[in-house]
Amino acid sequence: MLYTAYEINRRAGAPVVAASGLTARALHALPAPLARTPAVRHVRAACDILAKARPTHDRPAYGIGSVRVGGRDVDVVERPALTTPFGTLLHFAKPSVPGQPRVLVVGPMSGHFTTLIRPTIRTLLSDHDVYVMDWHNARDIPVDRGRFGLDEYIAHVMDALRHLGAGTHVVAVCQPAVPVLAAVALLAAEGDPAEPASLTLMAGPIDTRVNPNRVNTAAATKPLSWFERRLIDTVPGRYAGAGRRVYPGVVQLTAFMSMNPKRHLSAHARMYRDLVAGNTAAAAATQAFYDEYGAVMDVPAEFYLETVGRIFQEHQLPTGRLTWRGERVDPGAIRNTALLTVEGAQDDICSPGQTEAAHRLCTGIPEERKRHHLQNGVGHYGVFSGSRWEAEVYPVIRAFIESARPAERTTSLG
Repeated sequence: MLYTAYEINRRAGAPVVAASGLTARALHALPAPLARTPAVRHVRAACDILAKARPTHDRPAYGIGSVRVGGRDVDVVERPALTTPFGTLLHFAKPSVPGQPRVLVVGPMSGHFTTLIRPTIRTLLSDHDVYVMDWHNARDIPVDRGRFGLDEYIAHVMDALRHLGAGTHVVAVCQPAVPVLAAVALLAAEGDPAEPASLTLMAGPIDTRVNPNRVNTAAATKPLSWFERRLIDTVPGRYAGAGRRVYPGVVQLTAFMSMNPKRHLSAHARMYRDLVAGNTAAAAATQAFYDEYGAVMDVPAEFYLETVGRIFQEHQLPTGRLTWRGERVDPGAIRNTALLTVEGAQDDICSPGQTEAAHRLCTGIPEERKRHHLQNGVGHYGVFSGSRWEAEVYPVIRAFIESARPAERTTSLG
């Protein structure tokens, strides 16, 4: 019924959206004296907002054509390095810049495309050779391509690290902190040379028993059957993934926005005032954020349910009960990988302390190769985007990766 309700609502609202777009274009085309009148500015601003006030299932472009490196602009070219039905390992290649440390960025599969962490990727590109796991929309993946659960997610990370080889640095942004830590632990236990030189976990739910918030409480107080009954639906016949069970992206978007409705209403009211006043740059920045925020992807049902059950309800990783295809995951097996955890002091999605818990689990890593950074003045998204990310969080990560490189070179020589 979730998809049915969404489709009905989308079709019902389509005429309003279309009419608003046409009206906005017509008002933008008016002669300057008339276009500047208060009435026209107010109506035009309202129509501009209404014309774009809807979710989409189209992955936005990363749009990173160049970055600043060493005081000059260099070209960036997206190249697929490894592809499966569920994800593509994308290389943001800079042909004219050799020798930078190789970094694998793993973003969340949580109802938004990986493009949501574009600010993280763009900033890292200045000083690193960046690869990104770009997850695909489950709505577009045929059922005969198989399942995708937590084990498959971990396998994808392991395969990516093996493809990239020794000396890679991995950065997990938000939700993938647990599967990425698991992947590194499994590689370490096998003595695999693909064990990364460093691991950075950013605002991820390693142990949600620490400083629990309302997200954690909601996940822990309802049986898994409630989530399956209320939040899982089947992709309808008009899409390539027809018949696949999914957690619809529009449901996740609704959940995210309902957590802070005043913030989103205030942002749209501010954008309306900026449009009326002619502050086009400020309005465009707000609209760009919501264009990205409103681009949703469906998540495979098994991955969503296993994440809720195994990570948020059973706490399998911190209690030593997490397994991968029958093999126990032991973070204590990690010895050659440096560990950095990053948290936001005002994070209401992943509370402070939940990511830092990784240090207690990674008993095999020497203390001098561990670091924790608590960023004041930011919530969840401020950990990996925005001015504080650029000016305060990123320098910590850059220095940490650089500090791990001597050990990386020593290991490779030994």
